[in-house]
Amino acid sequence: MKVPFVSFLPMEKELDKELRSAFERVFSRSWYIEGAEDQEFEKAFAEFCSVRFCVGVGNGLDALMLALKALDIGKGDEVIVPSNTYIATALAVTYVGALPVFVEPDIKTFNIDPSKIENAITAKTRAIMPVHLYGQPCDMDPIIKIAKEHGLYVVEDCAQAHGAKYKGRVIGSFGDAAGFSFYPGKNLGALGDAGATVTNNEDLANVIRALGNYGSDYKYHHIYLGNNSRLDEMQAAFLSAKLPHLAKMNEERRKIALKYLEGINNKQIVLPFVPDYAEPVWHIFGIRCDRRAELEKYLNDNGVGTNKHYPIPIHLQECYKDLGYVEGDFPIAEVISKTELSLPMYYGMTEHEIDHVINTVNSFK
Repeated sequence: MKVPFVSFLPMEKELDKELRSAFERVFSRSWYIEGAEDQEFEKAFAEFCSVRFCVGVGNGLDALMLALKALDIGKGDEVIVPSNTYIATALAVTYVGALPVFVEPDIKTFNIDPSKIENAITAKTRAIMPVHLYGQPCDMDPIIKIAKEHGLYVVEDCAQAHGAKYKGRVIGSFGDAAGFSFYPGKNLGALGDAGATVTNNEDLANVIRALGNYGSDYKYHHIYLGNNSRLDEMQAAFLSAKLPHLAKMNEERRKIALKYLEGINNKQIVLPFVPDYAEPVWHIFGIRCDRRAELEKYLNDNGVGTNKHYPIPIHLQECYKDLGYVEGDFPIAEVISKTELSLPMYYGMTEHEIDHVINTVNSFK
């Protein structure tokens, strides 16, 4: 048996009629930017996130960058980000001219460790950007408390966590703003690149929308030095077709994760840890193993697809060499980068596929 790391086929087969109908609807209107589809999806997704406003943008990186830019964060400022995350989190900070300041994660959750944040705050710090990595909610209460005490903004990176909840409350509704990615592989994915920024602040939403539309508040009137980053009508229509099914699909991921957690019993494997406050949506099911290369080869040789998130931590990436970091500066992120291995996790996995993954992991010696 072969189990791919990810497959869109079960979901696409189930939603075939809805997706084709979405395409036909947009195509028949001949209106592809800033139309009814975008407006309808923004309204629905804001409601899903329990916030007042949603602004569709071109991708998840822009969702974060435009939020920071709208908060007037730029040159000379610092933004706290986790040392263990996808590089887009740091790039958003860099692209507005600010400095990403890395804070280590909790080794159990992989998310930023709130107890380490205050030591990283300086007079230049303007915001904290917690990342709900792999669909696992961050511990938001202490993060919000620290932000309030120091007068900092909070911009949530929700790129992997559509529908995840912290203490019963959906993520994306805690900070001043939150960025989502709708890259096709996400729990809620478009059929191309897409993203959104959500917020409860109407003025902030208006600035983000203008910034993503060449800095224009109305046609040919430009009040900011903006970008071109808008959610197109076709992707908005596809997302609207998928959104009503997201809760069901997330629930299936939880059931798969529970089977993994209950079924995998190999002393060489460190399974994900779920705190009492968290209701993850399992975008990624990431295990750890000190013999990762051997485990990866064994699983792949036995028909189990895998991936590594992320094999080179941000502070050691060549593009950030000017920051002057060296190996050993962020040891927890480095340990995760050397030991993490992601198992198959997607909507539509069969019982036989799940069992094959569990049995193969358990048979690794």
